Amino acid sequence: MTRSDDLLDALDPEQREVAETLRGPVRVLAGAGTGKTRAITHRIAHGVASGVYAPTEILAVTFTTRAAGEMRTRLRALGAQGVQARTFHSAALRQLRYFWPHVHGTELPTLIESKLALMAAACRRQRMHADQALLRDLASEVEWAKVSNVRPEDYPRIAVERGRSVTGQDHETVSRLFESYEEVKRGQGRMDMEDALLLTAGMLADDERVAAQVRSQYKWFVVDEFQDVSPLQSALLDLWLGGRHEICVVGDPAQTIYSFAGADAAYLREFPAKHAGTTSVELVRNYRSTPEIVTAANTLLAGSGSEGVRLRAQRPAGPAVTYQQRPDEVAEAEAVAVRATELHAAGRGWGEMAVLFRINAQSETFEDALSARGVPYVIRGASRFFDRAEVREAVTRIRGAARSGQTEGGLVEVVKGTLAGMGWSAEAPTARGQTRDRWESWQALMDQAEEFARGGGDLAAFVTDLDRRASEQHAPVAEGVTLATFHAAKGLEWDTVFLCGLQDGTLPITYAETPVAVEEERRLLYVGMTRARLDLSLSWSQARNPGGRASRQPSRFIVPLLPVDTTPAAGSRSLRSGKAMTCRECGRPLTTGAEKKRSRCVDCPASYDEALFERLREWRRERAGTESVPAYVVFTDATLQLIAELQPRTPEALLTINGIGRAKLDRYGEDVLELLTA
Repeated sequence: MTRSDDLLDALDPEQREVAETLRGPVRVLAGAGTGKTRAITHRIAHGVASGVYAPTEILAVTFTTRAAGEMRTRLRALGAQGVQARTFHSAALRQLRYFWPHVHGTELPTLIESKLALMAAACRRQRMHADQALLRDLASEVEWAKVSNVRPEDYPRIAVERGRSVTGQDHETVSRLFESYEEVKRGQGRMDMEDALLLTAGMLADDERVAAQVRSQYKWFVVDEFQDVSPLQSALLDLWLGGRHEICVVGDPAQTIYSFAGADAAYLREFPAKHAGTTSVELVRNYRSTPEIVTAANTLLAGSGSEGVRLRAQRPAGPAVTYQQRPDEVAEAEAVAVRATELHAAGRGWGEMAVLFRINAQSETFEDALSARGVPYVIRGASRFFDRAEVREAVTRIRGAARSGQTEGGLVEVVKGTLAGMGWSAEAPTARGQTRDRWESWQALMDQAEEFARGGGDLAAFVTDLDRRASEQHAPVAEGVTLATFHAAKGLEWDTVFLCGLQDGTLPITYAETPVAVEEERRLLYVGMTRARLDLSLSWSQARNPGGRASRQPSRFIVPLLPVDTTPAAGSRSLRSGKAMTCRECGRPLTTGAEKKRSRCVDCPASYDEALFERLREWRRERAGTESVPAYVVFTDATLQLIAELQPRTPEALLTINGIGRAKLDRYGEDVLELLTA
């Protein structure tokens, strides 16, 4: 057997077809977990081993340095050393640095790491004040315009057509700032990352000698994650090819989640029309997830406007996908912490679990719940809640107000006034971006203040509580449960994945107003679901805070996935069967508000000792007052009901109750056991 034959024997039939199709245009539609990197690296290695490709004549392009590094590592292991695997920007910059001095006789402009300083200078030129959040939003919009081949003078018209906006700024203002940014940049002899692509494309288009040299160097192209290609990247790729068709592209339309940043999946969908004679191959065998997870992911996309291959599971059967409705976000986070602790006790590593959500501001509740149980965690793609600049500044200002005795109007009014002075308002910004993210962080602080005030706490106690939360969430960890947004989780996988906060208004997000935007939100959920190997849990909360109005509905994407007889939580409405709220004791429908509040018929005896429950509530009230925290921070009513029902007599028995972890056992266990034995 030849080395080339050995390479092909390691592949499934569809992967092998990819690897054997060495010539001409090839499009690979690769579903999540189907081994796309394996297929394309074996294709390259097979081409090298069979003598069709020279390693130095191949350019493999992807979107992240991590993915490029992984590709190089795999190619070396397969005996294909010397192949160039780079990001678009890295490949363009390498060519630009080599050719620019020869073409222009000058030094290449200096590459900047961030647009913010230049954008700030552009704002000053326009006599406009911009804080860091607005600067980041403007920089992101300029980046979108440049990768979309939109010039400053065309921006107002195209922004209207594409539904683009920057919070608080009209399109003409953004256009002027865009032009001013470009002037400042040119005046300082600088270039940004988009310029690396633009200047390389311009050089190839204008200088035939440069284009010929690049095309003689690279005769074979492979592009990964092709659904994320922007108009600018597509134009550069066309210039690299120079009319040739020796290109293999790999992508998944169902994982198109960066349209807001300029990605256009149409290049993947329409590839065969552009390249006559294209060989199209679908990778459908999912090696990552259990059949239960794969079925749920397929169902999510079925009949929707989101295209994608229908996955076929290759793993053995596993646990059922779970769907959990919780009364509020605190209860949702607590349930995740409990389940993570149970899985870890059964042998699951902390690093093999992840909690995913739509926006960064959602992380704080989970940080708090995990910290309370001593569960280590890591934040991916963002800083911890209390490390975020807007949160640090807000807490500092609130602390200053407390020290100076500014208590007029009470806790809520002081916090509201403090945050309003920083730019917060009761109405959320309508656009995405840093301005929206910052508002979400401030709103989380506002919600905490309102909840704390309902528990009777004052401003000084609230500051103490904020400091406690911050200190408990800053313990260094070597390995922990991953907390990340859906976007940050793309390309990763874990044994256990909790998808949280899946209520309408959060997913799809409120500013997803068009059918196209809503479908991108569906694909975000698909990406989240397909990160899981063994366990997948989807949850949502009826209210933001404990005691809040239970008005939230589960995401419209979830409802078709729910089992027909799903009753997500005791006393809650069955979402698929249409049943009314039912008694937690006898199962009969509840009719009055009082019955629904306690989840029990008025004439149904409680399964727990109600007198003991009231004694526990009184103890909790006193303990919460001593610690200056809301009562639910000590224990929720649901946890107290379980204690009153099961009446545990040992610390070990207490740990088996939902809502009690090691940290709460150490803090409150002795008091609770004393009450139980009194």
